[in-house]
Amino acid sequence: MITVRPAKEADLPSMLDIYNDVIVHTTAVYDYEPHSLSMRKAWFDAKMKDNYPVFIAKDGEDLVGFSSFGPFRTWAAYQFTVENSVYVADGQRGKGVGKLLLKPLIEAAKERKLHAMIAGIDATNEASLRLHRSLGFSQVAHFKEVGYKFGHWLDLIFMELLLKSSRRP
Repeated sequence: MITVRPAKEADLPSMLDIYNDVIVHTTAVYDYEPHSLSMRKAWFDAKMKDNYPVFIAKDGEDLVGFSSFGPFRTWAAYQFTVENSVYVADGQRGKGVGKLLLKPLIEAAKERKLHAMIAGIDATNEASLRLHRSLGFSQVAHFKEVGYKFGHWLDLIFMELLLKSSRRP
């Protein structure tokens, strides 16, 4: 049975393994080089400092995915909008782990009275596009050939979810 809980620092090595596999083998992250544990720790520390959630999914003792959100853009007017990230371990994709990790992100955004959540998804990542659509996200942009990886140009799709518990500034 898969369980989801807030991440702890002790989870970072397994999270790093998943993230580096995604970098090296997929277009879900537009980066080329694997990250170090110190990079992942700096990322985690920044999330904790800024009060951004990080969730992990475990299947027994195995960490099978993680999720978070952070600022969409750094200018003040974007303070009510966040961008999500969901990563699932190879061999665990297509089993519902992504949905288990995205739902608590949406709830955390609502609890923080945020207005919108954005997802930047590679246009060929049908599973992630379907996942986001299933939870109410709509496609709002399609950027052509904005990334380059594995010897070809990559298109990026932005999807958006407007949150019902939004506040006015």
